[in-house]
Amino acid sequence: MLPESWHPGITAGLIVLMIGALAAGRFGADLVLMGVLAALVLLGVIAPADAVAGFGNPAVLTVGLLYVVSAGMRHTGATNLLSTRLLSGARSVAGAQARIALPVAAVSAFVNNTPIVAMFVPVLSGVARRSGLPVGKLFMPLSFASILGGTCTLIGTSTNVVVAGLLIDYDVLDEAGEAVRFGMFTLAWVGLPIALVGIGYMLLAGRALLPGDRGGGARSKDPREYTVSLRVGDSAAAAGQTVQQAGLRNLPGLFLSTIDRGEKSLVAEPDLVLRSGDVLTFVGDLESVVDLQQVRGLEPLREERSSYRADRRLIEAVVSNSSRFVGQTIRDSQLRTRYGAVVLGVHRLGHRLEGKIGDIVLRPGDTLLLEAGDEFNGRHLDSRDFLLVTERGGPAPRHERAWVASAILVLLVATITAGLLSPLAAAMVAAGGMILTRCCTGPQARTALDLQVLVTIAAAFGIGHAVETTQLAAQAAGVVTGLAESLGIYGLLGAVYVLTVLCSMTMTNNAAAVLMFPIALVVAGQAGLPVLPFAVAIAVAASCEFTTPIGYQTNLMVMGPGGYRWLDYAKFGGPLTVLCGAICVGLAPLFYG
Repeated sequence: MLPESWHPGITAGLIVLMIGALAAGRFGADLVLMGVLAALVLLGVIAPADAVAGFGNPAVLTVGLLYVVSAGMRHTGATNLLSTRLLSGARSVAGAQARIALPVAAVSAFVNNTPIVAMFVPVLSGVARRSGLPVGKLFMPLSFASILGGTCTLIGTSTNVVVAGLLIDYDVLDEAGEAVRFGMFTLAWVGLPIALVGIGYMLLAGRALLPGDRGGGARSKDPREYTVSLRVGDSAAAAGQTVQQAGLRNLPGLFLSTIDRGEKSLVAEPDLVLRSGDVLTFVGDLESVVDLQQVRGLEPLREERSSYRADRRLIEAVVSNSSRFVGQTIRDSQLRTRYGAVVLGVHRLGHRLEGKIGDIVLRPGDTLLLEAGDEFNGRHLDSRDFLLVTERGGPAPRHERAWVASAILVLLVATITAGLLSPLAAAMVAAGGMILTRCCTGPQARTALDLQVLVTIAAAFGIGHAVETTQLAAQAAGVVTGLAESLGIYGLLGAVYVLTVLCSMTMTNNAAAVLMFPIALVVAGQAGLPVLPFAVAIAVAASCEFTTPIGYQTNLMVMGPGGYRWLDYAKFGGPLTVLCGAICVGLAPLFYG
């Protein structure tokens, strides 16, 4: 067993190696932190029970449950309805940025940032294609706005939940002996000004500092054109609106050719008012047809409409020479009865198919776009009726449950705000409600869990325990206090903030918060200052690192679609990082001192 006096040096050395490995980017953050945690146990720095305690930490469990809540919002299309409506009228860079920033920041205050950005990326791509806007001006503001909004509430980002959990774990008390805790809107006193000023900066500086198109966001033109017919359902938002108002006039990659109303075939004029039961015929490429799944109330042509689309997928199937369907119309082929699949569209190379989709006579080589169950691909992959079967899209959103998912989210926020339930208990109820009401299925809930993030957070708790128990935190705090104590609380807060940002540049934001918390706790104790301003500073600093694409997961998500380089983040995000730090350090002592 190594001498206990060696433990601080061993811990510091392993953390340095961890930062180097994370900066190199060759291994995932979860593997690196678990490796460091294993080394700490093997070298006797911490006990095995303390090393794995993070895996049962309420903060880690709460973060996992919030992923399920986000999945319910996503799979019902509740958040997508907002994004499509807000962005449909954008015609200029400034207009599109404004329409992105405020709603994304507002929604991400209550829904995890990652699914918000994932939802907006295809919508923004469509806006850019339709309006001719450079994607480089749009995607970075999308990511940054989601991060800024996440600083406003307890559940806005997993980092806030983690810091709130650390306050509980360390049993932090104020001068009166009362427990120091994060409420639902504790962070809003600093987070809201940061979000508003940050959005203002993006709108003012975005035109000059953000790059134009470099080809990263352009999607290749798919030569396959499908003819697709969909019915306007009873719950469709488009019913009662004109073609123009419904946003169906200038769809990217799609052309609304005709509208069938009973026995009449109408020209799709912009001012034509749509009615429930109208059959809309589109012609367009595959990716654009997949996007039609997101339009609430547009249904495949079939008799059973109520819940048929739940857990359905888009499948491409090529009709073989020996298929029993050759020479039959789609209506006579009875694909729905035989295969449980609905034909959404047909592609015939080099030909634009006219007329109603049910009257199209199938030929060998025709590609059918089907809506089918998730078992279709495996069951009929070797069928003699099809040459090739390929899945092209996930299940369609359960739009009819969007209000249920929204109500569950409101209930989650209300119960935590009122103190009726702890964040963990409220998240349990909300996640269970999403599954029980079929806003998301069990498999979708399991898929939504980001195990890499959860393992990283849990391992960081173990490493943070080593930083505290080896007195490494006290030694680091002594250095910080010696350098910044003469500047008072603002100097100490600024030092802690800068160190947290630097850590967040090289590791995950959650790990940075966990490692910095014990140091900040000792700094506050040595200086006789309240802990809450430091906890807030750590939560904000760990998230508001905009100078690198690895500072936050959403920054990496938009790097490819936006065609960004590392320097672009430093150029546009550097000033924003400094701005957020100045606001946080300036306001935290006033509101939390």
